[in-house]
Amino acid sequence: MAPIVRFAPSPTGLIHIGNVRTALLNWLFARKEGGRFILRFDDTDTERSKESYVEAIREDLSWLGLTWDEEVRQSSRLERYDAMAQKLKDEGLLYPCYETADELDRRRKRQMARGLPPIYDRAGLKMSDDERQALEAEGRAPHWRFKLPNSGEDLNPQPTHVTWDDLVRGQVTVDLGSLSDPVLIRADGSYLYTFCSVVDDAEMGITHIVRGEDHVTNTGVQVALFDAIGATAPQFGHHSLLVGADGKVLSKRLGDLSISGMRESGLEALAVACHATLIGTSDAIEPYRSMDELAALFDPAKISMAPARFDPAELAGLNAKLLHILEYSDVADRLTAMGVGGGEEFWLAVRGNLERLSDAAEWWRIVSEEIELAPAEDAAFLAAAAEELPPEPWDESTWDVWTKAVKARTGAKGRGLFHPLRLALTGRDKGPELKPLLGMIGRQEVLRRLGAPSA
Repeated sequence: MAPIVRFAPSPTGLIHIGNVRTALLNWLFARKEGGRFILRFDDTDTERSKESYVEAIREDLSWLGLTWDEEVRQSSRLERYDAMAQKLKDEGLLYPCYETADELDRRRKRQMARGLPPIYDRAGLKMSDDERQALEAEGRAPHWRFKLPNSGEDLNPQPTHVTWDDLVRGQVTVDLGSLSDPVLIRADGSYLYTFCSVVDDAEMGITHIVRGEDHVTNTGVQVALFDAIGATAPQFGHHSLLVGADGKVLSKRLGDLSISGMRESGLEALAVACHATLIGTSDAIEPYRSMDELAALFDPAKISMAPARFDPAELAGLNAKLLHILEYSDVADRLTAMGVGGGEEFWLAVRGNLERLSDAAEWWRIVSEEIELAPAEDAAFLAAAAEELPPEPWDESTWDVWTKAVKARTGAKGRGLFHPLRLALTGRDKGPELKPLLGMIGRQEVLRRLGAPSA
């Protein structure tokens, strides 16, 4: 059966490289296996969710080349959550609790002081109807906890292992007996991610979930929830999280880590996709020209369990390597939109020296416009070079003919020959090979840049 996967961001902010890594791994898995990819906005947090973030997430995913077969909003599915919550309440699997956050904190501290595990003691489950009514008469609204299947009639948690064959990590086991019954409904009536996600995944037929390793314990709870609502749990894969080049957790300040920030900085979408996909895997981090090439490589078993180091400098280097292998057809429309001419000849001449595609516009300006003259290192040398400049028409042999003539006349060779010519013709110490650019500059402009009168 073809897989059905999902990416479920909360539209409470911009997505960043860590979020996108999860999206890419799911999308590539579906792409490779001929499955479906669902974009699901977990927008039940009405105070923090914003439509502007929904639009930004769509834009970022589209820029990366991700398409989705279906888009869903959790905010449109509240009736389904209500119905499933009532089912669990009727079965005694969802029970009301009335403790405040401060009361729970004090209780945990007392348990730890007595050498007991700091998990919820199920006081809410042990209350009588009269006790509940008295608290509600005081104005207390309950939050609702899911009773984990980890005890007998005495309600005392016992070791209860949930085990699954993880797509990334192999066999994984979570002990439900070491966990508190999770809150699924807040006192204000709003639902938590743990509950909504399970209902959605079950009803949307999600077959595989690839997500960060910080969800491993949560998965144990959700497997129990799937069983409680009468559904089969999907297959899970938990990938490692990203850390900085220094091995520390990435800063929560987005900055250059946001996808929109990367796009605005001029990075290529494919470079970002390649880096986010291949980092922390057994595959080398190399540029690929299409998402289909990346999909063909994808195998969750290749993902390392060690934290993946994200280095912006490495991403910048990969971006340059990608540009160096792109064909003119890959960038022609974008170059035209930037006002860059010269066609394929110009692209092939400069691509090996680009770090950002926008650099091509600067090189086109250098070859197609009158540029400010660079200070001459050796005016006599440039004057001699101007006198040896062949007449037009020029062809691909003109550069070699000219530089040989200049070498014979001046005795200059190597850097002493080519560096002053490069500096005079481009105003730069380094850059693309000048041989294919000479004809684009044109004889009159070359003479002007050499400090000689045009002729």
